[in-house]
Amino acid sequence: MLKGVFTALVTPLRNDRVDEESLRRLVDEQIRAGIDGLVPVGTTGESPTLSYQEHIRVVQIVVEEAKKRVPVIAGTGSNSTREAIELTNSAKAVGADATLQVTPYYNKPTQDGLYRHFAAIASAGLPMVLYNVPGRTGCDLLPDTIARLSELPQVVGVKEATGNLQRAAQIIARVGSRVAILSGDDATAMPFYAVGGQGCISVISNVVPADMAAMWDAAASGEWAKARELHYKLFPLSEGLFIEANPIPVKTALAMMGKIGDELRPPLYAMSGANRERVRKILADLGLV
Repeated sequence: MLKGVFTALVTPLRNDRVDEESLRRLVDEQIRAGIDGLVPVGTTGESPTLSYQEHIRVVQIVVEEAKKRVPVIAGTGSNSTREAIELTNSAKAVGADATLQVTPYYNKPTQDGLYRHFAAIASAGLPMVLYNVPGRTGCDLLPDTIARLSELPQVVGVKEATGNLQRAAQIIARVGSRVAILSGDDATAMPFYAVGGQGCISVISNVVPADMAAMWDAAASGEWAKARELHYKLFPLSEGLFIEANPIPVKTALAMMGKIGDELRPPLYAMSGANRERVRKILADLGLV
């Protein structure tokens, strides 16, 4: 079963092209810092504005650089079932270990439609992590539907990003240990562990991979005082890196740390003004700049 902290990787850009050198460096740094897995080309990886070729190339680079040290869970979700299957087959061809499947956005299928969508993608054969983030998709994958989907052998996890601990408990109560329930909300990851979550898919671990890994390790070993201390240490970052749409703040932070260029793909643009200074202060308080 999947357990631990999986980083939702940013996609570094330079002159509007994927910065492959910086991406390879990020992958190696993440693994050396103790991260348990990598999730390229999710929303944090700017999948909505990458071309199909760029999307699969990013997965390929991450797989190559990871060198089987940690699993690579490629974002291949879509609001088109056919496109999700095509992306999944391509990710499988370049060596991805599993895929992250977001709920179909904008067209808002029924719960039965969601089941049929994910079941069709499962036919591609790769293990899959379901991704529920209704605040961005307008589509909510309900606990009973997750329980139904957890019977499919390809479904190995759920990224639950509502930040609602009652919802997390409802899912865990229904699926037990059949699949890994992972937090998709950094600010509530530690309390999510306390109700039975098996880890998280994190944005802020792009910036603080070792601390996020240590917080999970502490919780998993029952060292709740240490986990809580790390939670509050990182809490300003969990808030600050979401003051504008993800991944604007996290890429800004990484650029301030000298790890990537300060570049996004439109319609996202580099942060400026008071928000930029707020991010800089949070990083300075943590000794990161």
